[in-house]
Amino acid sequence: METQEDQSQQRVFVDGTFAELAKEMADYLHIGEEVKPLLEKDEKDEALKKIVIASPILNSVPEKEFQSSYNLLIYLVLQSENAGMFLPRVCENLMKPITSSPVHGPGLALNALTTIFNLLKPDSERDNELRFNVFMAILRFVKLNGFYETLKRCLPEIKGWLKQWETDEEDQRKLYLEIAEVAHDAGDGETSYQHVLSALRTFDEDEVKSEEAQQLALRALKSSISSPTHYDFQDLLAVPAIQALSELHPLYHELLVIFAEKDLEDYSDFLEEHEGFIEKEHLDGEKLQRKIRLLTFASLAASTPNREIPYANIAKALQIPEEEVEMWTIDVIRAGLVEGKLSQLNKLFLVHRTVYRVFSEKQWRELNDRLSGWTSILKNVITNLRREQANAEAHKKREAEDLERRLANAGISGNSTTGGGSGGGRRGGGDRGDRGERNERAPRRERTDDDD
Repeated sequence: METQEDQSQQRVFVDGTFAELAKEMADYLHIGEEVKPLLEKDEKDEALKKIVIASPILNSVPEKEFQSSYNLLIYLVLQSENAGMFLPRVCENLMKPITSSPVHGPGLALNALTTIFNLLKPDSERDNELRFNVFMAILRFVKLNGFYETLKRCLPEIKGWLKQWETDEEDQRKLYLEIAEVAHDAGDGETSYQHVLSALRTFDEDEVKSEEAQQLALRALKSSISSPTHYDFQDLLAVPAIQALSELHPLYHELLVIFAEKDLEDYSDFLEEHEGFIEKEHLDGEKLQRKIRLLTFASLAASTPNREIPYANIAKALQIPEEEVEMWTIDVIRAGLVEGKLSQLNKLFLVHRTVYRVFSEKQWRELNDRLSGWTSILKNVITNLRREQANAEAHKKREAEDLERRLANAGISGNSTTGGGSGGGRRGGGDRGDRGERNERAPRRERTDDDD
């Protein structure tokens, strides 16, 4: 099966007319003489009927011929306007063992089934109905033979396919439940639960109290509270069929509400009030006890304003010895419900982050209080920063003024000293300057013999 991302129309390349190819297939199945007169009369569907009835023999052909022979059979069937009459038999054949290849047979058969699925046109009303039926056959095949990982890759496409196929609610429910069974058998509990939930949502409002809807609701409820990895129950509580349990199966609904919103103390009260209920309903009491403790820890972390929880508080809430606090803390962190670190010296658990089990009006108020607190802290920080910035700027300004004053004072003192010296210099320098000027104007005359 191809996903929407990489889907390109799969093609089986064949050469020849329908009659030529049908004759070739019939000869391969050793029924050529029976099919020949039907083809001469252009009775295509009658010829196909004989070919399909004889096709189980393909499960025993040599492995190297299996794919090509089935591709030819699939091509011939899809040429008929009544392909829906023949495909169920072809799919049924592929569900049976491939005797010629005990090792690779299941993979070859799955390839043939996916070839049928991919060759059906997604924009054809006829083919959309056939696609649903072929996909159901693929699900049954995977359930019997494995290959769950191959199936899982296409699960994100399911809702889009169902919409495209215009599948009614009943068939949608069948498909979701088949996927849930396959996922459960493969050990993928979360995927199984999500598809049971999808099946539950297909019930109309006037069907949610039906026996089928209630049994499915109980199945989803039991799966959710027993799962070692599922801790969010708000999506389940929002499903109408689950809400209807409050009238028809009130104890189960009460139990679900405890796991969704309450804590270990409430669970203990439930056990005391309805003694033997857990055992009677074949629920795993040990698993439930462990799970409600982890959820109680998460609630405690979420409701602690200062984010520091003493070991004693944890021990009291979880009804455990204080010596076991660190073990339970590690477990709740591994479950992804809380993040933080232990302070063994101070016997505190420091909460960094926690998951809110329910986000109702109370949690909104708590969030508002925390935001108000953070806002106040940030305002104080900003005020302090601005004050320090102003102080820094004032200090910088004072330093600049002080430096300017010092420079100004130094300049005045230097000018006074230089002025006195320059006066004397001017006087002395003036004489030298005059002589220099005279020297320049009257150069010294050299001595001659006439001077004597």
